[in-house]
Amino acid sequence: MKYNLLPGTDIKVSKICLGTMTWGRQNSEIEGHQQMNFALDNGVNFFDTAELYPIPPRLEEQGDTERFIGSWFKKNGTRKEVILASKIAGPAAFTKHIRKDKSYSKKTIDFAIENSLRRLQTDYIDLYQIHWPERPTNFFGKRGYFYKHDDRWEENFEEILDALQSHKIKGNIRHVGVSNETPWGTMKYLSFSSERFPRIRSIQNPYSLLNRTFEVGNAEVCHRENIGLLAYSPLAFGVLTGKYRHGEKPQNSRLALFPHYDRYNSKSCKKSVEAYYNIAEKNGLSLTQLALAFVNDRPFLTSNIIGATNLSQLKENIDSIFIKLNDSILNEINEVHEAIPNPST
Repeated sequence: MKYNLLPGTDIKVSKICLGTMTWGRQNSEIEGHQQMNFALDNGVNFFDTAELYPIPPRLEEQGDTERFIGSWFKKNGTRKEVILASKIAGPAAFTKHIRKDKSYSKKTIDFAIENSLRRLQTDYIDLYQIHWPERPTNFFGKRGYFYKHDDRWEENFEEILDALQSHKIKGNIRHVGVSNETPWGTMKYLSFSSERFPRIRSIQNPYSLLNRTFEVGNAEVCHRENIGLLAYSPLAFGVLTGKYRHGEKPQNSRLALFPHYDRYNSKSCKKSVEAYYNIAEKNGLSLTQLALAFVNDRPFLTSNIIGATNLSQLKENIDSIFIKLNDSILNEINEVHEAIPNPST
């Protein structure tokens, strides 16, 4: 395995991070434990979860992913071997089952952290993240910002950071990050950084061959402000494994079970996938290897969050860390990107 420091800290995290959002819907508790065992045995020391998980979110399973991690910690005594990240869910139609007040306030942040700690059976979370902005803006892969004349959101960055700082002082969390955030939002958080408030250390945003919008704005923020990308959906819901090519939908695959997750199903995405598949095949790689190796090597990346529903997938994902794409392959990738930039919506 290869490792990076979480920017501005002495915490060393694996460049491959174990994503957990399928545990509780597509994966059982036993399978989640098997994945954590395999990941840790192969040098992956960084796990990412959220109070919202599993996905798709429902009342019946809400918090099960964190519970599975907590039962694994208790069974194996492995808490100190893992750098653990979690998140607070924000306002959305699909979070109404979590709490009535879905704003980010001291009350909701207290509630979220205390309940995550209980489910995770731990007394601290290494990296605690705001899952998505409370304000109306472009996130979850949306490419553009659309101005809303009736936007009544009031800035509350200071209140959020103050609440997080109180938990940092208590020892409940060690560091903070954001997720699905824009350059403006990230810089606003950073503008309050001081001895009074915690500094943002990471941005967890979508990044893949089908969505490189992070490079427009946020990549420079990472470079200038010493923040790291935690890339999620590097395989674009599995589309960049090639298993959905030519209209295929393998049994029990994510898009077969949850077809409404169609962010990467446009004609442009399909055209891009074929182009990237050809590049991979020509160079003796699987499409999965090409897609993950590309993300792994980005200079603004701290860790690449991979997800798997079986150990065979998990092994290929973890082993991608040892693949280095040469300049010729990177040039071919960039030619496709120039012809079909960011086809996901």
